[in-house]
Amino acid sequence: MEAIINTNKGSMKVSLYTEDAPNTVANFVKLAKEGYYNGLKWHRVIPNFVIQGGCPNTKEGETGMPGTGGPGYKIDCELSGGNQYHDRGVLSMAHAGRNTGGSQFFVCHSRDNTSHLDGNHTCFGKVTEGVDIVDDIRQGDSIDSIEIID
Repeated sequence: MEAIINTNKGSMKVSLYTEDAPNTVANFVKLAKEGYYNGLKWHRVIPNFVIQGGCPNTKEGETGMPGTGGPGYKIDCELSGGNQYHDRGVLSMAHAGRNTGGSQFFVCHSRDNTSHLDGNHTCFGKVTEGVDIVDDIRQGDSIDSIEIID
C-alpha cells in the first residue's frame, strides 16, 4: 500500500509498512481517506532532524496550540516489527509518551540525529519518490491532501 502526501512544495510518494506496523498504517489510512490531513500545516520543522505535521490545531481558524492536538483517541506504539529504523524519508508516529500517538507524524531528514527514536516511535512508511521535498518544507507549509493507493 502506498500514499501520496501532497504539499504546497510538491508531492512525496510513500510506501507504507503494512506488515511491520499494521495498526499504525490502518489509522493513518483511515484519517487520510476521511480528509483529516487536508489543509493542515507542518508545525514543527527542525533542520537535519524531522518535519512534523498532522495536528488539527494547525487548520485555518483553529485556536488550539499547534502540536498539541489529535483525533480524539490514542493508538498503541508498534515497535517490535521490522523496519523500525529512523532513516532519511521514514514516516514515524509522533506522540507525547508511549502509546499516545493519534494523528501527528513526522518524516526524517536523515539518520544523523534520529537513532534515539528507534524503539520509541513507530516507523510506518518511507518516502520512495520526492524525498527532496522533505528538505524544502518549512514551518507553516501545508499538507494539501494525502491520497491512499491500495
